[in-house]
Amino acid sequence: MNIIKSITTTDDVTLISLQDSPSDASLITSIFQKIADNGIDVDMISQTPPKSNLSDLSFTVSDEDLKKILDVISSLREVHPELKISCRSGNCKISVFGEAMRGCPGVALRVFSAVNKANADINMITTSEVDISILVAKHDATNVVDCILKEFE
Repeated sequence: MNIIKSITTTDDVTLISLQDSPSDASLITSIFQKIADNGIDVDMISQTPPKSNLSDLSFTVSDEDLKKILDVISSLREVHPELKISCRSGNCKISVFGEAMRGCPGVALRVFSAVNKANADINMITTSEVDISILVAKHDATNVVDCILKEFE
């Protein structure tokens, strides 16, 4: 049975990370409100479990929105100077999709193993029952996709 139905890539992705930010739904709401108000489309979102009411929040936007997201980040820093914000552009999102992934142990292992074989770093991971999306440096994307394809031949 073919577990993976498709692999898609999205080039020119910027990763925004807020380290040690308050794990507060009102702050998260205000952040994403400012982003939406500026017409910026957010793709991947990941948050770490809170530690002492602080967590790390990361999300991705298109590199085309880099100037707009930098303006949003600047305005956030004015209101919340304690936020530690990093921004990294030039990434590629690779999404592995397959309905057969649901309830099939080891698929994530095989994807991560393929990335390891490609000697690439994973900058972010998001998942659902039928999708694993990873963010890698754009220059590693072709090799990562080739290694994933080989893993699931």
